[in-house]
Amino acid sequence: MKHLTMEELEAGVDEIRRAPKSEGVLQLIVRRPKVEEREILEEAQLDAAEGLVGDTWRMRKSSRTADGSPHPDMQLNIMNARVAALLAAEKNRWPLAGDQLYMDLDLSTANLPAGSRLAVGTAVIEVTNQPHTGCSKFVARFGVDAMKFVNSPLGRELCLRGINAKVVRPGAIRRGDVVRKIG
Repeated sequence: MKHLTMEELEAGVDEIRRAPKSEGVLQLIVRRPKVEEREILEEAQLDAAEGLVGDTWRMRKSSRTADGSPHPDMQLNIMNARVAALLAAEKNRWPLAGDQLYMDLDLSTANLPAGSRLAVGTAVIEVTNQPHTGCSKFVARFGVDAMKFVNSPLGRELCLRGINAKVVRPGAIRRGDVVRKIG
């Protein structure tokens, strides 16, 4: 798969900025049952202890906790669907980003600072202050320019790599659900 150049990536910024601010759509749910495995789900359960039920979050070590346990503020990885569409080119490649929820919603720090809450289906999630920056797998799948793009000053401001969140009210979610800012 051809990786986009910085120029091609920057040409997509205007479309990304057009993402809805208050009410968007959950476009994709991806569960990671094992390392390097992805399951596309039509519906899923979000749980305060497990995050996305059936996902490996609870088994993933974190360098951001003292004991290496899974970080409680990184239960859910969320990516802007417009960014995923730009990077991946084809929707079947979106899950390669490694996120669980893909939303057509402005994820920028200005729009969704840490502590912001989103209603999705019957669940409520809260944006956390943990940065989401990508890894070597992201570079392998989308290219060096993609990593530089999402971690540039503009990329960080717009949270182009995505955001982290935690479940504050368990519930059911479905692809196509409205995602609404609350509070």
